[in-house]
Amino acid sequence: MLGIDRRVLQTAWTLFLFLFVLAAIYEIRKELVLFVFALFLANLLSPVVERVHWLIPPSGSRGPAAAVVYLVLIGILISLAVPIGSRIAEEATVLAKRLPAEIQQDPLGRAPLPGWLEQVRPRMDQFVRDRMQQFDQDVLPMLSTAGEQILSGIGTVLSLILVPILSFFILKDGVKIRRALVQAFDPGARVLVSGILTDLHLLLAHYMRALLLLAIATFVSYLSILALMGAPYPLLLAGIAGALEVIPMVGPLTAAAVILLVAVFSGYAHLVWLIVFLVVYRVFQDYVLSPFLMSEGVEVHPLLILLGVIAGERMAGIPGMFFAIPLIAALRAILARVRKHNREPAEV
Repeated sequence: MLGIDRRVLQTAWTLFLFLFVLAAIYEIRKELVLFVFALFLANLLSPVVERVHWLIPPSGSRGPAAAVVYLVLIGILISLAVPIGSRIAEEATVLAKRLPAEIQQDPLGRAPLPGWLEQVRPRMDQFVRDRMQQFDQDVLPMLSTAGEQILSGIGTVLSLILVPILSFFILKDGVKIRRALVQAFDPGARVLVSGILTDLHLLLAHYMRALLLLAIATFVSYLSILALMGAPYPLLLAGIAGALEVIPMVGPLTAAAVILLVAVFSGYAHLVWLIVFLVVYRVFQDYVLSPFLMSEGVEVHPLLILLGVIAGERMAGIPGMFFAIPLIAALRAILARVRKHNREPAEV
């Protein structure tokens, strides 16, 4: 009647719904980040909960098994966090108090340099002096509020409490949730959707276990070597390296820069050997340990990892850098499952 084509109206309505969904996702992006963290934690604990579920008296729900795993995990975390966390906090406090004085005393003048660099030491001294004010304004506040900066990437302390709660319900009712998702699709697509959910579950579980093992290996290796080499603040620096290991590529580089910065401003005498250790361990981690742990399902080209990390940081900051690799791997797994599903009818 008004000369408007029905197909145009359907297209406009579809576009409106698409934009509405995007706007809704943007508005609840922080809550979605919490849910995704909970999903990651649930996939990490799922194999343990499954084994405990078969050991305890049989029941229809995995709730009791999840509760047992949570209680044991909380006990382990408390027993480790009290002695280690207090020591790390002590070293961080000492460093934050001493670093301003070390900067004012021209620590680069006491830092050992190879002979071929001695001729450019005056230029390096001037470079450091020009940026002392910047260090005092930027680096020290970052050290004193490091915990707050990390927490701000995922929300408040209350949000951290919500993550394990959400993860508990995912572990408890994961089978029911998966069945409901599969049943929501047409019968012809249910096999494909079930296969995609299985692939994503295995991928996330393997990725989280590998990431946890890499972080633990980094913490133990850095703590052992830094302590043997007599480096300053070994527990604090090892904790920083282990925590940043979960951020692909950028995290390890940042940890190495922080360690070298602290060593230089503390007047550490074996700076060259420290650099050798950082390079050797990075090569071992990137070309031996990480490929061994990530070899199953998480096969992403390094260039794609770098681009994903940069894009993730631009879009969502620290959480975006953390989610970049699993998101790329998940898209790869979904495409592989769809291609396999499309080939099956032709092969029959």
